[in-house]
Amino acid sequence: MKKIDLGGTARSPEDVTSLYDLGLRFAEIPIGNPSKFLPLVPVYESLQKKLGIYYLCHGPKEGDPNDVEALNKGYLPKVLELFPIMQSLSMRLLTVHLWLDRRFVQKNALHSKLDILKRMVAKAAEYPITVCIENLSEEARDLEPAFHEIPSLMMTLDLGHGELLCETNRCVDFIEKFPERIKHVHLHDNRGGNSHTDDLHLPPGEGVIDFQGLFEALCRMNYDRTVTLELKPHEIRKCLAYVSELVSGLSHGAPSR
Repeated sequence: MKKIDLGGTARSPEDVTSLYDLGLRFAEIPIGNPSKFLPLVPVYESLQKKLGIYYLCHGPKEGDPNDVEALNKGYLPKVLELFPIMQSLSMRLLTVHLWLDRRFVQKNALHSKLDILKRMVAKAAEYPITVCIENLSEEARDLEPAFHEIPSLMMTLDLGHGELLCETNRCVDFIEKFPERIKHVHLHDNRGGNSHTDDLHLPPGEGVIDFQGLFEALCRMNYDRTVTLELKPHEIRKCLAYVSELVSGLSHGAPSR
């Protein structure tokens, strides 16, 4: 039987406790500003020891995806500041946003982002931490250059984002082309759409995403790692039974119907 760990997003220490009370195995903590988060490290560390829960990390937003100077002078330093914090909390996986959609990101910015990813992954290896780039609106071919040039760059497959700015969910294509790169999954629903404002982060079942089909594809690739419900704890409570059925299907090698 494959072992799938189900977790949730924790935006506060209180959220960590709520996720634990729901029976989840881990908390994925977004850290947008490492210096502001630093004083909270002892609090999260104490909770970790008390509850026996573990943590993953979600990095900061990149800002203007075409502002190369800001990416190098603002975004990258913030990400590099995360690694000592992650080490102190035994976090071993970092999800990063770095938009590589060729429909919207300029060529010079795409080139610079590959360099940023190389530097990020090289520094992460010292800890060691696995860096996973998250799909936003990209199709599989948009990530090919990064995966080709950076063998140790991995992927967080966001099932909700796969429904945006496209006719059909792009996640199956990622699963078929890059199964060896997918080390983490983000789970939430939406109703499609043509803008980042359509990224609604709904509880699964409240949008239009075919989770049965996506989990069948994950099952075919023998996915056996972590799944984060990117929702508030009270939203997770609403859909936890449904999500647990999906995850149980993965764990047993056949999608639950």
